[in-house]
Amino acid sequence: MTIRDPERIDLLDAAPDEAAQAMLAPLFEAAPRFVARLATAKPFRRPDRVWARAREIAHAMPDAEQVELLDAHARLGAPRETVSTLSRHEQGYDRPSAGGAASEPTGETIARLAHLNAAYEARFGFRYCVFVAGRPLDVLIPEFEAALAADRATELHRGLDAVVDIARARFGDGATRPVRPSDDR
Repeated sequence: MTIRDPERIDLLDAAPDEAAQAMLAPLFEAAPRFVARLATAKPFRRPDRVWARAREIAHAMPDAEQVELLDAHARLGAPRETVSTLSRHEQGYDRPSAGGAASEPTGETIARLAHLNAAYEARFGFRYCVFVAGRPLDVLIPEFEAALAADRATELHRGLDAVVDIARARFGDGATRPVRPSDDR
């Protein structure tokens, strides 16, 4: 069971920790230590409190757990068969292209993303995570390139915020843009 329906926060709040973890896991690509921490932070009572607590917990965790949370997410442009169903949808693999078939990024886009993923992970020690929100992968390349010029602390913070933004959109609360911490309160 997931908590995609905002009216079902009461189920999450009432669930034993193990069941709450199972509800939260798909939203966060099953990052085990983060999901366990968030599950024990109940009750939330409202969806916006889930996201505020998730953001607080993500930023307060030790570095190794933050990296684990980021690395639970698929690489941008990863092969469709290697990503979760939710990630496949977010990265646009299930949207029809002009010819009616499922949309696949071009070979050039995939090659550029593979290069950027490798450079980013070598520089920062964790995966690049961004709130795709249905945008084509090729339009994300300039944003990805710019991220390589940032410092590690900035990128870690931005990536953790992206993880929460992705989960919030997966939850189905209508989020179609990244949400800043001030929006959660």
